[in-house]
Amino acid sequence: MTVLSVNVNKIALLRNSRGSNYPDLLYFVKKIIALGVKSITVHPRQDERHITRRDVYEITELLERSFPTVEFNIEGYPSDDFMRLVEAVRPAQCTLVPDAPDQLTSDHGWDAQVHRSLLVDALAQLKEQGIRSALFVDPNVSAVENVARVAPDRVELYTEAFARAHGGPAAEAIFAAYESAARRATELGLGLNGGHDLNLQNLKRFLEIPHILEVSIGHALIVESLEQGMENVIQRYLAITGE
Repeated sequence: MTVLSVNVNKIALLRNSRGSNYPDLLYFVKKIIALGVKSITVHPRQDERHITRRDVYEITELLERSFPTVEFNIEGYPSDDFMRLVEAVRPAQCTLVPDAPDQLTSDHGWDAQVHRSLLVDALAQLKEQGIRSALFVDPNVSAVENVARVAPDRVELYTEAFARAHGGPAAEAIFAAYESAARRATELGLGLNGGHDLNLQNLKRFLEIPHILEVSIGHALIVESLEQGMENVIQRYLAITGE
């Protein structure tokens, strides 16, 4: 079984575009959980263009009060401000990503040699607080080996290359690279997550890689829900993940 973690950033983005509380983010978090999802992901950014700090606190309160078995995963760059937010709410998991403040979306994994000091300090903070850590990593063996040296609990394989190649002539070669990276991570004792551009068409193939513990999906799931209805879409995802 693989845990489906639904990223609700796009719901917050839609809300923020009108300056009101419609759509109500907490309503949809509750709806998603009621449909069987066991993990919620957010990626707050410095400009708060989608998830706000207030959202992080409100989702934390909701989960602690009403859904204590549902995990909360917070993604972000380990700035001082971000790490203070994570320390304040103590999510089940914190996924560190190497995003610049003005970056549109995540588009590469960590270079753990260049950012070693930053990552060592951030991971030590998470460990001290009892928060499971994950590092966003490119799908190649050397990147995984470098990340392993700073000892996160998990890596999240950046899956855009897999998603772009799916169904095309390069699909098998790129899938093989992901398999190799995943195998090496497992050999090094790292848990495996995946995320970015996974969808209903490519997820089943991705999960043929052994030992994927969690996938974080937001953008595609929300678009698919507009086309097919959220209830139908989430049930299809849960069927693929085996939940």
